[in-house]
Amino acid sequence: MTSFLKKIRVIETANFVSGPYVGQLLADLGAEVIKIENPKGGDPFRSLSPDGYSADFCSYNTGKKSVGIDLTKPEGRALVEQLAKTSDVLVENFRPGVMDRLQLGWDRIHAANPRLVYCSMTGFGRDGPYQHRPAYDSVAGALSGFFSQLLDKDHPQIVGPALCDAVTGLYGAYAVLGALLERSQTGEGKRIDVTMMEAMIAFLRQPIMNYIFTGQTPVPLDRPAKSMCFALVCADSCCVAIHLSTPDKFWLALLQAIEKPELNSDPRYSSRKLRVQNYLSLNDELQPIFQRKARGEWMAILDKFDVPFAPINDFADLVSDPHAIQAGIFPAQPGVPSLGIACPIRFDGQRPTDVSPAPRLGEHTPQILGELGLPAADQDRLRASGVIA
Repeated sequence: MTSFLKKIRVIETANFVSGPYVGQLLADLGAEVIKIENPKGGDPFRSLSPDGYSADFCSYNTGKKSVGIDLTKPEGRALVEQLAKTSDVLVENFRPGVMDRLQLGWDRIHAANPRLVYCSMTGFGRDGPYQHRPAYDSVAGALSGFFSQLLDKDHPQIVGPALCDAVTGLYGAYAVLGALLERSQTGEGKRIDVTMMEAMIAFLRQPIMNYIFTGQTPVPLDRPAKSMCFALVCADSCCVAIHLSTPDKFWLALLQAIEKPELNSDPRYSSRKLRVQNYLSLNDELQPIFQRKARGEWMAILDKFDVPFAPINDFADLVSDPHAIQAGIFPAQPGVPSLGIACPIRFDGQRPTDVSPAPRLGEHTPQILGELGLPAADQDRLRASGVIA
């Protein structure tokens, strides 16, 4: 399989993560994604490397085509509008009103191409008291309640990757795919609005619904306790994760693995409900047991007894993991790290295989503008005046 969205052309005017993540997911499925970048520096993630080709930029831009166009100049906006007339999707993540001021808003673009799917990614949407606030990953994580499930209130520290950006991008991508499916039946494009705040609220539906049902505010250990999840340190200081979930068979299998069947008759742990209630004391029981053997030994034992487990890998462990290697999720070759991460989806047993590196700034400008019929002489003039790069 070489391409799933082979005939779909996407214009991406977005920067940073949530908008480019939508484009990345569509590019993974084979769509032609044309990334519109400011000729003066391009996507801000480029600036994280002296050569404008940072790992952060490549993470969300593999397989795209870069066209350098200055949207603040009328001739630049006219080029994007012309591109929109022959495209299927436009993705933008400016604050509300910016695209209208650039004369590239929904009303104008929809009139020019009624079939185009127009996806706006914002922090808070087009109305409401927060609509004009700037928003980034941590803003959405804080406002949605997500961080309340992660932080120690006595020593708060934001940690981890930009999950809120990625979640919002996933919602945006599946909305675009849904709109394209409907268009195949109606011939009409849709206006899509995805907000970071609402995406994260939807992502947190389980703890939020628990609060709505019970009136009890969830705390960070609620979900691990309910699901019987443990992170245990082994004799070699490496960690292993165990997730027993709801079936009693996994609890009993763990007791066999650690040779502690008597814990099942302990009045604190004799039922799943009691184990949830006494989660911290059970964790304290397991920790010293796991410190008696190295992680590799425990992995072999847990595997033998069919306990759900995994080593808590760092990324050095991950890229050398035999299953990850066998899956082919890391297509990067020596000297070409910009190939990034492979599409995690297979169709009929195959994943899309047309993989190209993330683009240099303006790398595809001559090609794409040439396809629009713009002569080389006109391109040279626009390049000299800073409209394109």
